[in-house]
Formats: sequence, C-alpha cells, structure tokens
Amino acid sequence: MSPATPAPEHGGAALELLVHGVGGATPQSMLDDPRTVRVTGDDTAAVHRRAEDLDAEDHPERYAARPVPEAYVWSHLTSGDGARALWLLLLPFMVVNLAHWMRPPATGRPGLVRFYGVLVRLLALTLTALLTAAACEVALDLTAWQCAGTAGCADGRPWLGFLAADQGGWWSAPGRRLAVAAALPAALVGLLWYLSHRTWSAYEAQRPPTDEAPPGPVPPGSAPSGPVPEDPRPALGRPGFWYGRRLVARLRAAHTAAGLLTVAGALAAAPARHDTGALAATGLALRTALLAVAAVVLWSVCARGRSERRLDQRVESAVFTRLPAAALVLLALTALHTAWDRPGWTSAGTLPGNAAFGALTLAQGGLVVALGAVALLLHRSRRDPRTALAGLGGPATAMLACALGGVMSGGVAQWVADRLGESGPLAGPPVLLSWQASVIPVLLLLLLLPAALLGVRTALATRRLRAAVEADYAGERPDPVRTGQIAAGRARASLTDSAPVLIGVVSGTTLLLGAASVAGAWTSGKVPGSAFAGAHPATAALASTTQALGSWMIGFGFLLFVTWGRRAYRDASARRTIGILWDVGTFWPRAAHPFAPPCYAERAVPDLTWRMSSWTRHTGGRLVISGHSQGSVLAAAAVWQLPTATRSRVALLTYGSPLERLYGRWFPAYFGPEALRGLHRAVRCWTNLHRATDPIGGPVHVPAEDGRPAVDAPVLRDPVAYGRSHAHPLPAPVLGHSDYQADPAFAICRSALLDRLLPAIPHQRTEGLLDDADPGPSRSDQGSSGRSSG
Repeated sequence: MSPATPAPEHGGAALELLVHGVGGATPQSMLDDPRTVRVTGDDTAAVHRRAEDLDAEDHPERYAARPVPEAYVWSHLTSGDGARALWLLLLPFMVVNLAHWMRPPATGRPGLVRFYGVLVRLLALTLTALLTAAACEVALDLTAWQCAGTAGCADGRPWLGFLAADQGGWWSAPGRRLAVAAALPAALVGLLWYLSHRTWSAYEAQRPPTDEAPPGPVPPGSAPSGPVPEDPRPALGRPGFWYGRRLVARLRAAHTAAGLLTVAGALAAAPARHDTGALAATGLALRTALLAVAAVVLWSVCARGRSERRLDQRVESAVFTRLPAAALVLLALTALHTAWDRPGWTSAGTLPGNAAFGALTLAQGGLVVALGAVALLLHRSRRDPRTALAGLGGPATAMLACALGGVMSGGVAQWVADRLGESGPLAGPPVLLSWQASVIPVLLLLLLLPAALLGVRTALATRRLRAAVEADYAGERPDPVRTGQIAAGRARASLTDSAPVLIGVVSGTTLLLGAASVAGAWTSGKVPGSAFAGAHPATAALASTTQALGSWMIGFGFLLFVTWGRRAYRDASARRTIGILWDVGTFWPRAAHPFAPPCYAERAVPDLTWRMSSWTRHTGGRLVISGHSQGSVLAAAAVWQLPTATRSRVALLTYGSPLERLYGRWFPAYFGPEALRGLHRAVRCWTNLHRATDPIGGPVHVPAEDGRPAVDAPVLRDPVAYGRSHAHPLPAPVLGHSDYQADPAFAICRSALLDRLLPAIPHQRTEGLLDDADPGPSRSDQGSSGRSSG
C-alpha cells in the first residue's frame, strides 16, 4: 500500500516524514515509487521524495487531499563501506556503553547518579586495558618472549628469525625482542584512536538546532481548546544531549593514554628483577612516571561526565588532550630502557607481569558489584515493576561486556598459543586464561535449563492462545493448522519479555564463575587439568575435559569472529547484518567508552529535528513523523528536541515500536513511564500501532489524560484475514514486525492525526513573517521551498 494514502480534505499543507527501522530500507520501497529524488542530505543519510512531489511547496493545491510523503534513509550510518567490519572489534566497548544508559531513574539523588556514571566509565577503562593486555600477551609474551626464545618454535618462521635467541643476533636479546614486539599493541591502540577520531566529523560534529522561535503566529480561532503544554525538557530533549563532542574527545585521550601505558607497563615489568645500579634507578623513575600519568588518566575519567543541559562547544583542557602524547613519550623511553643490554638475562617460562589479567578481572568484578549496589539504591527511590531486573539491567550488561572482553582476549591468546606451539612446546598463555576458558562449557551447560524452560513455556503458551485466536476471528470456519500457526507466532513474540531473566542468569553465573576462575588460578598456579590431577578420577577427568573443551571453544569462537569480520568486509549483505546489531546498540551517545562504535543518533536526531523545524517554519503546514521499529525511537527523540511551538504542528505515529517494550524496560531513566507520559503531553498528538505477533514492537502503555486519548490503538489483527475469501484468495501471511503500512489501520490513524493538528498557516503570510522570526537555518541555505534541512 502506498504511504500516500489520502488524508483529510481540510487543514492545508501536510508532510509525512517516514523513518525506517533496523536493517535499513531504500527510498524506493519506503515511498512505493521507483522514481525518487534526494532533496537534502548526503550519501550517508538523506531525505528523499518522489520525483513528482519535488515541487510540492510551489503547488499546494495538488496536495489538498493527501500529505506529501518524504523518506529519511539513515541505514548507511551503521552499515556502509568495508571498514565498518572493523567495528566488530569494538563489541565489548559498545555493550559497556549501553550500561551507562541503563541506570534507574532517580529524583533528588544527583550524587548517586554521578557515582553510577563514574563506575561505568572506570569499567570501560578496564576493558581498554584488557584488550591492550591481550595484544601484549600475544606480541610480547607468546611471540617475542616464548616463541622467539625457543629454538624449535622460531625455526621455520622466517619473519621471526631476526629475533630468535639461538641466532645470536643484535635483536635477539630479550629486551630488544620485547621492544620490537611492543609496536603491535601500540599500533592496535593507534587503530582504536583512529576509528574513534575518524567518525567525529560524521557524528559528534552535527550541531543540534538550539533556537526556540515559534513557527509563526496561529491564525485566530485555529488553536484547539485547552492550553498548550509547556516544554518539560526531559533528558532526551536537553540541548546538549545529542552533542557529546567534548566528552568523547576527553575520554578518547584518556583511553588512548591508558592503552599506551598498559604497553609501557608490560615492558617496564619484564626486566625489573634484572636491573642493577643505574638501570634500577632508571626503571624505578619510569615506573613512577607511569603511575603518575595513570593517576591523571583516572582523574580525567572520573572528574567529568556528560553536560546535557547546554550545548557545550568548548575545547577540552590541554592537560587532558595531551595525555596520549605524554604516554607515547613514556612508552618510547620504557622501550629504550627495556632494550638495554643486561648480561645473563634470558627468556624462560611466561613473561613477568602476567598477574595483570587477574588484577583486571578482580577490578572488573568489584566495579560490577559496586555498580549493582548503586543501581539498587537508585531503583528503591522510584520502583517500577516493568523495569528490567529491578534496576540491575546496567550492572548485568556491564558484566556481559567484561565477559565478552575476556572471551575475545582469551580467544586470541589461546589461538596464537596453539598455532605457535605446533612446532614446539611453549609455556602458553597465563594460567588464568585457561581457567576462564574452562568455565565456558560449564556456563553453556547451566544455560540449558532456562532454555528448556522457555521452550516448554512457549509450547504451553501456544496451546493456551489457540482459544484467543479463534475468538479474534469469530465467524470464520476453524482451521486447526491456521490457528496453531497464529498462536505459535504470538507465543514466540512473547519470548522477548523473558529476555531480562535470561540475561540476569547469564550475568550472575558469569560473575560467580569468573570469581571461581580467579580463585582457582591464584591458589593452584596451574591449569585446571593439572590442578585436579590428584583428585578423584571423575573430578580429574571433568577438569581435563572442560579445559580441553573450553580451549577449543574459545579458539573456535575467535576464528568465527575473524571469519565473520572478513566476510563483512567483502560482502555488503553481511555488513548489513552487522549493521542491524549496531542499529540497536549504537543509538546511545558514547558516554562511557570513546572507542565504542559511533552513535548514529547524534547525526540522525539533529537531521530529523532540523527537517521538521525547517518545513513547518517555511510552509506553516502540518507534519506527521511516522517511525517504524528503531525509527520510532529516533522519531520520539527528535520530537523531544523540537521547540514547544513547533511541536504544535507535529504528530507522532509509531508502529512496531520498542519504545516501552525494550527501551522503557532497559533504559527507564530516559524512556520509563514518566518519560513516555511526558512525551504524550509534549507532542500535539501521538498514536502507536502494534501486533501481538510482533517480537520487537509492542504497546507503550500511556493512558488517556487531560482530554487526550490513550496512545495505543487497538491491537492490529495479524494476519488481516484468517482464511481464504474473495478479498484474500490466497492465505494472508503472519507479518509480525514488518509491513505495518499494508494494514488499513495505518492510513486511518495517520488521517486522524492530521485532523487533530493545527490548520496550516497560509503560505504567503508565513513568508513575510519568517524573515524576522527565524533565527534557525538561514534562508539562503534552506531555499524558498524549505526542502533542505541539513
């Protein structure tokens, strides 16, 4: 069905701004026309129209019976060129960044809110250190220290020959081998800095509109009865919410410095036991300097959070922006110190300093526990039964981020150790990594129980829902197969509501098993198979089996990860699949980790806000912004950013929307019940469409108040027809989350929304008023039609 279904015959000029959801869409499919024209934007994100509607503003008489449809296409913000495949490396960073936004709402607890943010930022910092430590483990320990120091391992690897200890070359000294190998983790840190810095111009640099000018005076007698609600300015409506440029720059400098300091620390720890005289004094001075710069890094991370109440365009202090340069200088000096000749120093066993993995694991566990305590205190002040995990969604997600970082670190270390060890036995990676790999089979085994329970629950729900399906299609001839198909679709869709329990079980089990891994590694000093060698035969066999399985699983997982990334680099369709993950995970600004994939909403929300403000000002007309799935979240965020007077000409139509089902439950401080009710009061009118078979979208549970109808429309029937008929000679499909515009209710609801908006201001009168009243985008930029919004 065309998006341009006829609207009411009165009310004047109207625009329908369509926003697609996850996975992307083409303007041709959104506008149901093969001939489309880009009217504003670029190759990354743009607004399109049908070719026949390009001059709609100059001929308003043609559109008295229908709105002008426009499509905002933003899919290239999350899936574009092959370099986006590198974003897979940033998955743990993206997940920990989500934890920042999952805090419970709080009133009168600013200290706890700030402390929550500090804890998440510190967790994010440990993930940067962990990833860099894993690179150091591969390059410094396994390759330069163990393999290059073992004749059997270095033989047959020409690329390692000049470092081989048995060659007796100048570079074969342990310190020089380590200094050369340090280039790899340092380059990784540089790559992360580059990826973060490269996206600045496309995302953080997009300035949101800050003007508050009204769209012009309302003609006498045209305003609806009742006062226009005042702008409540919730969090997502604050001027600086979608402009995190300063904080990201500060965190980027701190995390880059932290990564370089991690490499320098690994180099400084290696020769410490062999230093004497001047070398000992120099080593002590370097380690002291490393600790001093690390203290400044911690201070920079803890001292400043987000500034959302104003558009902060100031440049960050040079003390913090120069942290990477200071860390790089220290790294160079430490590499020079480590490369100095030390008679009798040989490489044996594992590289000194491997206890860093245990320290990082303990630090992460402690921070997660502290974050959970703060989240519970915040949740106590404003309890909501719909909030995921009783406010513990943020700590649970942070724990998952740490687990992902651990799996990626352990996977690459284990895979490299296996490859290098094929030609000769090596000491291998740190014992802790073997313990952490060994608990993976245990975790998967424990997850079988909740998975089985969910399967049984779905089967029982399918049987229970059969009666409801037959009642919804009363008068139709019963068909057991058709009824079962529809009931099963509804039952599977309800599984989404069980996600908090499953994530809670995974996170809690991961925390306990991680603590057990640290305890086992530190008390035994051996891998699990060796630690339980003298135990009962069944226990010893179980330990050896889990160690072998875990090692295989973590290595296989790393290979799968690399293969997926390589395929995504070459294959656009695979890249779009990764883009769907980022559609959900990168809606939020980078508030905790600067190396997380960039927040596309920092480009999309200003785009939509500028477009709505530009069009209503220059035409005086009405506008309905209709968003599907993730597009409904972008639409709501953009409406929150509009000036109060502009919102009087804007209606919101959401369908297949996760606003309450996902965002309201997991991000209650920003999309909780009070926030959604505030959006209902702030916007002129809002309707939400949903289906019982939709696993993503759902009702928003905003009731009627102050004469405004409830937001949720009656549940749409899916499929639209139960059996065959003259209107539907073929079986109608169960649509679930897709194709909401094909339902006749879509056009009806859109027409009703346009009817409830203010009538359009006459175009000629608006032109004369705008010259003095519009402090926003200049007329030279916008053109007389208002088709360009930036």
